Amino acid sequence: MRVNFTVNGRQQEADDVWEGESLLYVLRERMGLPGSKNACEQGECGSCTVRLDGVPVCSCLVAAGQVEGREVVTVEGLADYAKHRDDAHPGAGCASGACGTTLDAAQRWQARPTDGRAGEAAELSPVQQAFIDAGAVQCGFCTPGLLVAADELLEQNASPSDADIREALSGNLCRCTGYEKILDAVRLAAARQEETV
Repeated sequence: MRVNFTVNGRQQEADDVWEGESLLYVLRERMGLPGSKNACEQGECGSCTVRLDGVPVCSCLVAAGQVEGREVVTVEGLADYAKHRDDAHPGAGCASGACGTTLDAAQRWQARPTDGRAGEAAELSPVQQAFIDAGAVQCGFCTPGLLVAADELLEQNASPSDADIREALSGNLCRCTGYEKILDAVRLAAARQEETV
């Protein structure tokens, strides 16, 4: 089957997709977007988290055919997605939870093309920069899923409590850390977000 959907603001088409093929496989193997990681293939670890129509999902559990006509944002498109949000909603962003990007708006928004390298020299989203600044990146395997989940949290809740952060990231496992630096990074991103309001 052929699947047409929006990936990081651009219309994409995947041909010869078989009915049991996962969105994760299509993103990584057919579209060359290796950011979402393939770890458990059971929706337990969160390393493959992407946003599907704005909602974080484990892409290993989503059949590729289910994304027909829908919007997917991967970690590779997170910076442009955040910039779009800031441009479309100056000041408060989407923190109230009352907005978000509609499919129609996502189709008009276009991620900047890269030079073929995996995000090198690209501007980072606030949450991506916070993860670096707080030292929250260890081996990096879980980082893409954590970034996508944290970005969605901060879009919905500009001032999350520690309990809010823990709940939002509860579906993402990290085997390198005790999670404290990850929590620090989300707190830092939230604090920086409040400073810009």
